[in-house]
Amino acid sequence: MVYTLAYCGPRWGEAVALRVRHLNMLRRRIRIVDNAVLVKGQYVVGTTKSGHARDTAIPAFMLPHLAKQCEGRGPDDLVFGDGVSHVLYPHRTSGWFVRAVRAAQDADPTFPKITEHDLRHTAASLAIQSGANVKVVQQMLGHASASVTLDVYGHLFDIDLDVIATRMDEARANALHAIAR
Repeated sequence: MVYTLAYCGPRWGEAVALRVRHLNMLRRRIRIVDNAVLVKGQYVVGTTKSGHARDTAIPAFMLPHLAKQCEGRGPDDLVFGDGVSHVLYPHRTSGWFVRAVRAAQDADPTFPKITEHDLRHTAASLAIQSGANVKVVQQMLGHASASVTLDVYGHLFDIDLDVIATRMDEARANALHAIAR
């Protein structure tokens, strides 16, 4: 589940509501259709925050992990947890996620304090660093508009300025070379 949150960027409730039928391993896609919200101790499944389904890519290294997670499950079974019950949201001070972060911090004191939602930001940051444009990141995260994505992650797109400057230098050099012939 942590890999899915950190590399595919669903919201917690979207990951919890993910069913085996929503995974297309051949196309390396997750179809995010539902969102599970905790209401009075019970999960209620409804639409995504935007009300629209979306696809997000699955990095190839995750395929074996997801395949193992889905072993023995039918298409309507949940991907995470026991396949029937939704994974409970981890308790903020003593849940499984906090314990995992503390273990990482014990092993490496520089490991930051993070939350489950920070993994969604990690996915967005990794996508941007990998060259994804704002529209791709918008679709991946299910934002209503590219302006929402830019408001949150715009500072990460600054790395594109150096790439653009380098490409402009290359384009100029190629043009001058073509003229000189």
